[in-house]
Amino acid sequence: MRIPVTGGAGFIGSAIVRALVTAGHEVRVVDALLPAVHPSGTVPALPGGVEFRHGDVRDTGTVERALTGVDAVCHQAAMVGLGLDLADAPDYVGCNDLGTAVLLAAMARTGVRSLALAGSMVVYGEGRYTCTEHGPVAPGPRRPDDLDAGRFEPPCPVCGTALRPGLVGEDAPADPRNVYAATKLAQEHLAAAWARACGGRVLTLRYHNVYGPGMPRDTPYAGVASLFRSALARGEAPRVFEDGGQRRDFVHVDDVAAANLAALEAVGSRPPGSARVYNVGSGEVHTVGEMAAALAAAYGGPSPVVTGEYRLGDVRHVTADSSRLRAELGWRPRVPFADGLAEFAAAPLRG
Repeated sequence: MRIPVTGGAGFIGSAIVRALVTAGHEVRVVDALLPAVHPSGTVPALPGGVEFRHGDVRDTGTVERALTGVDAVCHQAAMVGLGLDLADAPDYVGCNDLGTAVLLAAMARTGVRSLALAGSMVVYGEGRYTCTEHGPVAPGPRRPDDLDAGRFEPPCPVCGTALRPGLVGEDAPADPRNVYAATKLAQEHLAAAWARACGGRVLTLRYHNVYGPGMPRDTPYAGVASLFRSALARGEAPRVFEDGGQRRDFVHVDDVAAANLAALEAVGSRPPGSARVYNVGSGEVHTVGEMAAALAAAYGGPSPVVTGEYRLGDVRHVTADSSRLRAELGWRPRVPFADGLAEFAAAPLRG
């Protein structure tokens, strides 16, 4: 297949490009090289035979030219991070939602009907919780006074007792709790509307905490793994927020790339007008504190410091049930947690 990858010069996008080329597909990268992700403004090394087009998905001409003669689209371009400051909301909405709308409109006009969309677990807000008395419950918003007092675990909204966290499935209600999460959910809705309107097919991959070689250095938009790795590179101890007990599913970027390959090779056979969502996680649950300690040990740097600080837009626990992706697309994570962190500790960060 001939496949354009938007954001294909980025951390996850470039891994997808490598996986597609290895599988024998023809790849065209479209990337705006935004300074927040590519401060040098230079094009990263791409596999031989990959066509690079410098352009923004918000530009109709750029997108329509990129869609010429293609079979399916892999849409990775996005502004990432929490979006805690509402002053950033126009940029997030512009990059993520307007960019997606321009792409979908161009796909409708040009007859391209297959899409693999980068989603995110942030659309869930908090993960799945069970109260021993009241069963499955959804905790309310985290309160600053609780967090200031070090009460990080969300209580049952009915009786106030401690909850038991579990795996969240794709059918869980969406509850975006920051600007970034809201834009990622909007992308899914736009894509589903496009599919219904023009007989398209979309598979959305909700990534959990992705890490691995090629992550950008710490910026206001970086993920926690990048922040910890950047601190170690400076000779500093990773700073772990809250008490370090936040549960996450850390999935290696190569496994995420393999999930996109599986989705792109399957999407064309789906019924016209259909939209399907998949969690992409390793299936292993680790706390943020465990990840920081394992990364520091693999790097040979100072041990993490637990600070008690918090970000109100963060959630306490969210971990994936990726059984749907395994059952329907035959995908399996291949990179064990310890091996992936050892590789990540030794690999250079993207400048």
